[in-house]
Amino acid sequence: QNYLDNFWPDLKAAHELFDSIVQARRERESESQENHGKEYPEHLPVEILEAGIKSGRYLQGTLNVNKHRAQLEAFVRLQGFGSKDSG
Repeated sequence: QNYLDNFWPDLKAAHELFDSIVQARRERESESQENHGKEYPEHLPVEILEAGIKSGRYLQGTLNVNKHRAQLEAFVRLQGFGSKDSG
């Protein structure tokens, strides 16, 4: 803000962009506080997931994503299964 005020006081578009960024950041921070610091809302409560895992309705695993081809390559390794059983 100081930089824009001192060096570009007449550049209206830059000031509007800065204000927009500040507002978006505030909204994101308030949403994060509403979600107890979580970036994304949970689909199911933790209690339901834990009960589903214990009953066998849900499976627990680890998502592995290729960092070089993240949109094309990923797989889930299920806990309690050998590497041949993951898919």
